[in-house]
Amino acid sequence: MGLFDGKKGLILGVANDRSIAWAIAEFIMKEGGECGFTHLPDRPDDPKRKNRRRVAQCTEQYQQARFLVPLDVRDDSNIAAVMEQTADTFGTIDFLLHSIAYADREDLKRDTVETSRDGFTLAMEISAYSLIAVSNAAKEILSPRSAIATMTYFGGEKCVPGYNIMGVCKAALDAIVRYLAFDLGPRGIRVNALSAGPLKTLAGSAAGVGDMLGLYAHMAPLGRNVTHEEVGKTGAFLLSDLSDGITGEILHIDGGYNAMGSPGRLLDLIRTATA
Repeated sequence: MGLFDGKKGLILGVANDRSIAWAIAEFIMKEGGECGFTHLPDRPDDPKRKNRRRVAQCTEQYQQARFLVPLDVRDDSNIAAVMEQTADTFGTIDFLLHSIAYADREDLKRDTVETSRDGFTLAMEISAYSLIAVSNAAKEILSPRSAIATMTYFGGEKCVPGYNIMGVCKAALDAIVRYLAFDLGPRGIRVNALSAGPLKTLAGSAAGVGDMLGLYAHMAPLGRNVTHEEVGKTGAFLLSDLSDGITGEILHIDGGYNAMGSPGRLLDLIRTATA
């Protein structure tokens, strides 16, 4: 018997087979869960429909992947249509994964103090407000013992140079998790966030994850980076009945990096380099 036997849910934000959302969804489906998926809408001038194709290459392997539809979280009517599709397919759902974030590359490259007004608005709407929008739209089809999880990062808790405006968005997202946990608690809906260490993903490449991998490997108590499989299992835990009683939390899966108050073993390398 699988952990998710009889469970149904909605996965928002898979971009390709290296996405954290896919690692979580794949674990859920291997454990018996059924999932509906969304993908970033393709541009009208893209006849190859690259966004859909990348996600379809993942989902077509599983019978438990019940549908794949486009979603623009800036469009309330599109969000409503996705929820209608979900209700038509599943009736009610037991979990919802929100793994959506975006900032203009030019704004990501700038120091935070130089973020454009339009860039700030866009990044906040997609990366933070979208959790409010989809949770509100889904609340009527979420079962009384269900869970919402979103993806955050340590850059929302502490300053991570280079993460810039996205760190501000993640700070807002973390606060939204706590307020939604309160609002939706009486319905039996839990809301949590998963804060993963750096992983090689499409979104991570835009945020300079490559430079962080070595730092985490030397500073984290475990002395290594986490894997997609580890993050997938932990995200699935937050969406499963095993995490009943947990809400409003940010669960770190980063080898313990967030617990460090000094460079730790990285100091040994610094001493060796300067000796």
